[in-house]
Amino acid sequence: MGQVSVTAQRVVHGSVDQVRAALADYQSTRPKILTEHYSEYEVRAGGHGAGSQVHWKLAATSKRVRDQLIEVSEPDSALVETDRNSSMVTTWTVSPADGGQSSVQVHTVWNGAGGIGGIFERAFAPGGLRRIYDGVLTNLDAVLRSS
Repeated sequence: MGQVSVTAQRVVHGSVDQVRAALADYQSTRPKILTEHYSEYEVRAGGHGAGSQVHWKLAATSKRVRDQLIEVSEPDSALVETDRNSSMVTTWTVSPADGGQSSVQVHTVWNGAGGIGGIFERAFAPGGLRRIYDGVLTNLDAVLRSS
């Protein structure tokens, strides 16, 4: 069993504060930016930043669906989403970019499966999850541009 790691990054429209606020808004912004890979989205506690608890199902493939119960924390200006149902932890960081824009990085790690399944997971899961995150970041940029 090895650790699997995925990182995606994109420059988006908006100041660091605007982008951080949008990412931490699980009540209204987050449902708008999720791709079709997410279903059964539900805010169970909070809804804005640290202390929020959110549920969703993430379909990485048609056969690989994760039922996730996310707890949100905000250490060191990052937005950290810890899945209570697995070892998956996703960290969103936002930093300034040129022209009043912001660079958003999403980094996810989890303990992968062992054996042959783990080999395939480490080989293919990062690319699939990166494509999902690319879609989320594209949607985030579109929402920020329209506000």
